[in-house]
Amino acid sequence: MWDERYASEDYRFGTRPNRFLVDCVAGLNPAKALALGEGEGRNAVFLAGLGFDVTAVDQSAVGLAKARRLAEMNGVRLHTITADLNDFVIQPAAWSLIINFFCHLPSAQRAPLHQRVTAGLVPGGAYVYEVFSPAQLQLATGGPTDRDLLVSLEEARRDLAALDLRVGRELVRYCEEDDPSTLRMAVLQVLAVKPA
Repeated sequence: MWDERYASEDYRFGTRPNRFLVDCVAGLNPAKALALGEGEGRNAVFLAGLGFDVTAVDQSAVGLAKARRLAEMNGVRLHTITADLNDFVIQPAAWSLIINFFCHLPSAQRAPLHQRVTAGLVPGGAYVYEVFSPAQLQLATGGPTDRDLLVSLEEARRDLAALDLRVGRELVRYCEEDDPSTLRMAVLQVLAVKPA
């Protein structure tokens, strides 16, 4: 499915990084970063441009090929791994930063992934996460229509109970954050840090 969605020459979600990610990593020292469900690579390439050693994981080989192309265009390097996140082994205590943007999994898969994310962070490491929230069902401007694929703040708190939530909020924002002419979307944003 995602190979087909990423098949065009255009970048389906653009090439600029997610604004929440930009805000969350401001001032962080570059280190090892893991980008989950990274697709065409816009966020991973941004991190690599800041000096992070980035590994991007996605089930779509087509998306990751575009990510490598985007990295080359920006003069940075990415490590890429084609894998289903349900099968991907996150190395414990190995990552200073793990990011996950709009990768929607059923709750039965999401909770174990978040356990592996928690274990994968070094002490003081950060998890940056943005997905559609349940309020997106009322807006109907895209995203999953199955409630189980949408994440509330309460569910995120439960999944990430071992981490300190520095930012945890549900909000409505524009699809292109700077452009009020774009569609509005209801999202959950989380910045969680593993206790030192």
